[in-house]
Amino acid sequence: MAGHSKWANIKRRKAQVDDQKGRVFSRISRELSVAARQGGCNPEANPRLREAMRKAREANLPAENVQRAILKGAGELEGMEFEEILYEGYGPGGVAILVEIVTDNRRRTAAAIRHLFAKYGGSLGEAGCVAWMFEKKGVVLVAPEADEDEVLATALEAGAEDFSREAGAAYEITSDAQGHEAVRSALEAAGLPVAEAELTMVPRSTIRVEEPDASRALELLLALDDHEDVQRVHANLGTDDRRAGTG
Repeated sequence: MAGHSKWANIKRRKAQVDDQKGRVFSRISRELSVAARQGGCNPEANPRLREAMRKAREANLPAENVQRAILKGAGELEGMEFEEILYEGYGPGGVAILVEIVTDNRRRTAAAIRHLFAKYGGSLGEAGCVAWMFEKKGVVLVAPEADEDEVLATALEAGAEDFSREAGAAYEITSDAQGHEAVRSALEAAGLPVAEAELTMVPRSTIRVEEPDASRALELLLALDDHEDVQRVHANLGTDDRRAGTG
């Protein structure tokens, strides 16, 4: 990957705060419902549900909440019906933005997301306008105290595509979406401290944006991420470190 994603780093730190607020419970519950609706209640036959259930365990979401969300998604319990929407657009400085939505009211959510883009100097685009700038990848973070040589060797042997680490931060291992589970399992089997693992949209390259656009773009990303119907926000906003490159 060309450059490091400043937004990805900020989003990870923000997730720790969201976890304390219980925000993560809502997101995981919605993901469980959507996954069950699309692929059924059996996690062995439904990789998306299996991944959501793993996230639920990591977040300590109560088992009864998990079961209820799955049954609602499968139509076996009454409750709100959610649908997925992908919004695409641009932020200040030309930052490409993907917003994954799960909502029970498309019209309400569309108006809210359009308002946020406009408020912070961005604009919604047509379907497909920026999606091509991102790829679905598996990303695994390994705690920084792990031995670098062991992390690298284990990840590459399991099929990882990329390996990076910023000073003092966790190791970041990237694989294609199909190889994500194998890489994560190999690292865990080797006794390496996996801090986080997810399937996500990774920018093919990042751009560095100058002030004041950089701050405005970050404000927009944070505002979108705080919206109750937003599951994930992806952007190609790069780091301020010129050595990281602009892609």
